[in-house]
Amino acid sequence: MTMVGMGRVVTARPNATQHDIGRLRRVERRMTRTRIDSAAGRLQPKFGALMLGVAIGATALACSTLAVYAAAGQPVSGQLGLQDAATPVMEYIRWFHNSWVNPMIIAITVFVMALLAYVMWRFSEKNNPVPSKLTHHTGLEVAWTVLPIMILVAIAIPSFKLLFEEYRYPKPDLTIKATGNAWFWDYEYPDNDKIKLTANMISDEDLLEAKLGRDGYAKQFGALSGTQLTKALYQEAKPLWLAPPEKYAGGRLVRQLSVDNEIAVPVNKVVHVLITSNDVIHSWTVPSFGSKVQAVPGRITATWFQATKEGVYYGQCSVLCGRNHSAMPIAVRVVNDQAFANWVAAVKARDMKKARGILLAATEGIEPRSFAELTGDAQIEGPAEGVLEAAAK
Repeated sequence: MTMVGMGRVVTARPNATQHDIGRLRRVERRMTRTRIDSAAGRLQPKFGALMLGVAIGATALACSTLAVYAAAGQPVSGQLGLQDAATPVMEYIRWFHNSWVNPMIIAITVFVMALLAYVMWRFSEKNNPVPSKLTHHTGLEVAWTVLPIMILVAIAIPSFKLLFEEYRYPKPDLTIKATGNAWFWDYEYPDNDKIKLTANMISDEDLLEAKLGRDGYAKQFGALSGTQLTKALYQEAKPLWLAPPEKYAGGRLVRQLSVDNEIAVPVNKVVHVLITSNDVIHSWTVPSFGSKVQAVPGRITATWFQATKEGVYYGQCSVLCGRNHSAMPIAVRVVNDQAFANWVAAVKARDMKKARGILLAATEGIEPRSFAELTGDAQIEGPAEGVLEAAAK
């Protein structure tokens, strides 16, 4: 007679008695238990490491969710979370995201990880050698059906309120028409004698041409091309973002976000923005306003905001619209009523330099003060460093 147990073969003699066969079976069972206990012992350190990993992961998730480095008006390097709010709608969005939905997500995630860890330990073969044959539990099934419904209702009620707020469109104090183009924005103010302006992104090349002139620019950079040209322009233009040429009225600029002609709105006024496109689909997006609306050719869409803080607020087209998709930013200056009236008069007279100076004077002291704040660079390398420090002083 031959018996197989956990990889070992136990053979009984041909003339073995019933007692001998029973003894061999007992030996087989002991061998099996020994191997199971040994395997469980090897798994315990792995299980401990798994639990440690779960704890570290939960802590990291909580910390990363609570740490918010965003600023109002523009992104910052290493940002986590939403930009600071400049409108009531954005304040509601931030509360809904940071204080309502995220805590629920964290709580559910931690609960599920803890439950999985407990089940893996409590119902392992060593701790629970005789598995339960329970196949139905009415209370448990009711709980795991009702609780998710309650969570969804708790999320839905404030989200519907937020959706209603975004689309209620109170009576406007000002209306702006924004038209997307490949790749710039046209603006019109129907309530202010239909004044118009075009906003193009300011580039390193624009700043250097304004400083050196076309001939000087061609002489210094004409022989360069490709990445060599890009690096040279970036390095030489660094100090000019803090101290721009006279053409840009001497204000501080934000690389890849500043435009040559910013639009202006008065503080604490309801502004309606009518949005369309001349070519492909774009998106008029200003994070600190809580505004994000598609610009669709042949169709007028709309958004509204009521900025409660003076300053400059940046946005970008957030729909992939072509080769220079990243080169059509949005810049909105929120100023007091008198500054807005003066700006409108300057735009009517087509004195764009004066118009820009009015906006800069109205928000003086709000702009970033260092190149690192503008670009997120920790260090400035190369010959421009000394010039930049002088400009910053």
